[in-house]
Amino acid sequence: MKALIYEQHGGPEVLRYRDVADPEPGPRDAVVKVAATTVNRLDVAQRNGWFTIPGFSLPHISGMDVAGTVIETGSDVTGVRPGDRVLVNPSMSEVPEGSKLAGLDDLYGLLGVIGATVAGGYAEKCLAPDTHLYPVPDSMPWRHAVVFPTCWMTAHHALFDTGGLRAGETVLVHAAGSGVSVAAIQLAVQAGATVLATAGSGEKCAKAMELGAEDTCNNRTVDVAAWARDMTGGAGVDLVFDHVGEALWEASLMALKPRGRLVTCGNTSGNTAPIPNLGYLYSMGLKILGSDPYRYGEFGPAWEQYCAGDFRAVEDSVFPLSEGAQAQEKMLSGEFIGKILLEP
Repeated sequence: MKALIYEQHGGPEVLRYRDVADPEPGPRDAVVKVAATTVNRLDVAQRNGWFTIPGFSLPHISGMDVAGTVIETGSDVTGVRPGDRVLVNPSMSEVPEGSKLAGLDDLYGLLGVIGATVAGGYAEKCLAPDTHLYPVPDSMPWRHAVVFPTCWMTAHHALFDTGGLRAGETVLVHAAGSGVSVAAIQLAVQAGATVLATAGSGEKCAKAMELGAEDTCNNRTVDVAAWARDMTGGAGVDLVFDHVGEALWEASLMALKPRGRLVTCGNTSGNTAPIPNLGYLYSMGLKILGSDPYRYGEFGPAWEQYCAGDFRAVEDSVFPLSEGAQAQEKMLSGEFIGKILLEP
């Protein structure tokens, strides 16, 4: 099969589109013919060697979001069969014995992730445990399905399991043009929350409004904390959903109401985020919550909600897999809204 693979860290030039061995299923595995995958920031970070998650090794095939058709199954697989349209849960927790990917379920250590520690969707075929395949409705386009696993599960877990977002609350969502924030805005609105969103351009702010945000501001030109307080009558927001990190950290804390929660699930602008006023933090009862990996049991219900709901999959652009290097460079530029897709 063809795959986009790299054997050493470096720039886009290390990516090679070439023939590699086809995956062979264990008794509880299936081989999926990849219809679509996406580009995630981790793909670029690991390729460059800026950061790798525990368990990463070279050579590597990225692609954490995988949608496609089952073409082969192991001897003990009963839940799916060749021809089924499926979406892959990339988190390798609770993988059964008999799968070649079993034993990688340490949520706080060596958690296996398809496309991050084991071969993923930047290929014509992808191996996955049969327990981690979910049916894609016949009426749902591949491009609508494939944006779900990484972004929507990250947002869903951060907002509800970690952040405890409730109807009637106000949530501040940063980086509104990113895939995970596109998901967070829609999930929060459906849950009955009011969404205030920030982004780095007017175009991205406009998209957030289309997705249901109550109001937006440009976080590069506006005092975000003052704006958020103004929009809430001086009270502040109940929850901040943040994966930007350092650049908006202080603004996020100052935008919170007493006993408000800051949920962090990323650090795209830097890994250092000092607390400028510790006294304010404890006197206001503010909570800083790290959003850990989602659990296996969360994926199915969240996927059913996505299939049943009137959610929008915002696709910025689609590249052939052979042009994956260009797709990754577009992600690094920041000039995109939603998800960048790859199709073999």
